[in-house]
Amino acid sequence: MVYIRNESKKLMNNKILNFKKMKILNKFLITKINTIKIILLICFSLLSFNIEAQINWANDGESYYSLDKNQLVSYTLPNNDAKTVLSKQQLTPAGESEPIDVAHFSFSLDQKKVLLFTNTQKVWRLNTKGDYWVFDFKSNMLTKIGKTLPTSSLMFAKFSPDGNTIAYVSGNNLYSEDCKSGEIQPLTTDGSVSIINGTFDWAYEEEFACRDGFRWSPDSKSIAFWQINASEIKKFYMINNTDSIYSKLVPLEYPKVGEKPSACRVGVVKLSDAKTTWINIKGDASQNYLVRMEYIPSTNNLLIQQLNRKQNKSKLYIADVLKGSVKLIQEESDEAWVDLFQIGNTYEIDYTNNFSFLKETNSILWVSEKDGWRHLYQISLEGKPEVKITKGEYDIIDLKYINSKEGYVYYLASPDNATQKYLYKTKLNGTGKNKLLSPESLKGSHDYSFSSNGKYALHTFSNHFTQRTNEFITVSDQKALNEEERIVGSVKKMEEKETTEFFKIKTADDVEMDGWMVKPMNFDPNKKYPVVFYVYSEPAGATVNDAYRVAQNRLYKGDMAKDGYIYISMDNRGTPAPKGRAWRKSIYRKIGQVNIKDQAMAAKEILKWDFVDAERVAVWGWSGGGSATLNLMFQYPDIYKTGIAIAAVANQLTYDNIYQERYMGLPQENMQDFIKGSPITYAKNLKGNLLYIHGTGDDNVHYQNAELLLNELIKYNKQFQFMPYPNRTHSIREGEGTTEHLSTLYTNYLKLYCPPGGR
Repeated sequence: MVYIRNESKKLMNNKILNFKKMKILNKFLITKINTIKIILLICFSLLSFNIEAQINWANDGESYYSLDKNQLVSYTLPNNDAKTVLSKQQLTPAGESEPIDVAHFSFSLDQKKVLLFTNTQKVWRLNTKGDYWVFDFKSNMLTKIGKTLPTSSLMFAKFSPDGNTIAYVSGNNLYSEDCKSGEIQPLTTDGSVSIINGTFDWAYEEEFACRDGFRWSPDSKSIAFWQINASEIKKFYMINNTDSIYSKLVPLEYPKVGEKPSACRVGVVKLSDAKTTWINIKGDASQNYLVRMEYIPSTNNLLIQQLNRKQNKSKLYIADVLKGSVKLIQEESDEAWVDLFQIGNTYEIDYTNNFSFLKETNSILWVSEKDGWRHLYQISLEGKPEVKITKGEYDIIDLKYINSKEGYVYYLASPDNATQKYLYKTKLNGTGKNKLLSPESLKGSHDYSFSSNGKYALHTFSNHFTQRTNEFITVSDQKALNEEERIVGSVKKMEEKETTEFFKIKTADDVEMDGWMVKPMNFDPNKKYPVVFYVYSEPAGATVNDAYRVAQNRLYKGDMAKDGYIYISMDNRGTPAPKGRAWRKSIYRKIGQVNIKDQAMAAKEILKWDFVDAERVAVWGWSGGGSATLNLMFQYPDIYKTGIAIAAVANQLTYDNIYQERYMGLPQENMQDFIKGSPITYAKNLKGNLLYIHGTGDDNVHYQNAELLLNELIKYNKQFQFMPYPNRTHSIREGEGTTEHLSTLYTNYLKLYCPPGGR
């Protein structure tokens, strides 16, 4: 149920990202602020892609690296002087005529060697499996690693801190390889479909954004790694009917809600003898999750975060890797769930949640909602009292940079407008006031990528009528390095006619919701127009963000405004907007109830507007938005006349345990909440026109949901239209002609049952 804005895919495919011109794609914060379900749900497809827009800051903080036309180029600030670091010739293996096609790169700590990722293959959501090559700048040699292992089977390769060894995962086993001799050493040998070393199973990746599952020790002598034991997880079988004459079963270890999780443990393996010491973390391994693990800098101790199965209790342990023992240093609980706050871009291929260490105070930065708002704290690793850093009735949105030397932390927040993001800073010791750094004249969404030393940053800005634009700035004064690309001075040139209106609407229940609306072209207030609601509504994502093309419907063939539709989206309670804990967690155990009522009550207010035609009201959504669409059609059939639901969870008992139990509890304890929140419960109430769409190869929201719902609708003689897409996944984009067909189907159905134009 995680999505990436389709705009990012479009930009990447068009390959218009040029760092020298500063037209790079900003890091999308796929906001799973509380769930790691990242996400900016403006669009509809879950995409796997190669990171073409990668920027990698150099150690000196004065320059950065990026890929430009399949060459590695360094750019030195402030003038952005370019220098080719790795040419196509250098990237061409001996005996070959063409260079390797680099999808991603990462340097050794001393930046004297670089790992190059190529021939990538998709694993669940992203292309995290492939081949790796090493280029040694000293010897000018390009060498392939993992030569004796299957082609395109390596995952998450990275250098040891001393740069002499590389570790990676292949076939769910962990390996090390000596950079000089090329000798490959297996560090684990029990890897299988169900015993997973150094990476994660479907549920951990999907719901915790855990992918890279191992960490080098600071002394380069050991590696700490996760081991997932999915042997007791029941298999869900999908059926592939299209690739051969006889059907094929596609097994998937998928823990449904109510089923116990995969057992998980952390081991530390020595390179000298490949022997593993297992960390003795308290609690049943199949009733708890290990969601963060990292070496404490300059030590051989690990810091590990454990969540209980309900995810409403968090514990931090320091682990002695020699003895395998642990010491509890912090714990936190919440009546709903404890947010696993993530920092940065969840769609980096090697992303797994990390800690932010503060060397000077021997502590970590911690995010908590304990006072009702999402704030930063210092948590001591020595048992000292915690320090609250940010204060006030607002949420931090994302941590961007820690300047320990000067004693400041930089973060995104928006105290006055939950649809926007701005850069602030305050003192790390908690004694300072929040200082706004983003230009006050630029109202919208800001993001920043800081250089290693914090001297420079790449500043990105957009709003609903201004396309994304970038500038390199000096952090100390927030001034652009190049006057020609100064956003404040050039923003007018990038502004477009404002067609999206942001509004607030208050329901009869006194709930105030943010929304956006696009009115028809040549709007006549004396006419009545059809309205199309776009919904998501669950804790995994917000739809109302002041960002470029936020209101663009990419499924619609044509121009909705030109054709005469009003297009609206609103964020209800429970969506991850920066409006405080009470707003976000009011949905606990009430998905399918609180969010649905909020949407319907807001729609009722909108139907009072003179220019809205109450007889032409449509709603659509994908995944969680598909579920909301079904619930709205079934629970409020007198409001919504037409619905298009795609890849929906029709029965909450079919979805995975991590997501569903986090927000709904355990069905063994509160089954009625799952029943009340599931669309299938209300299917008998359907009155309007329903188009239901699902891919039969969906490994996320299983096609099972479609057949369960169809049976219920048939039972009550409810007429509807249904479109299965054979062997397509959750994104319904595989196969020749699929996207065009889906878009045509969507558009034709909407026009037929919710005709456009004013009357």
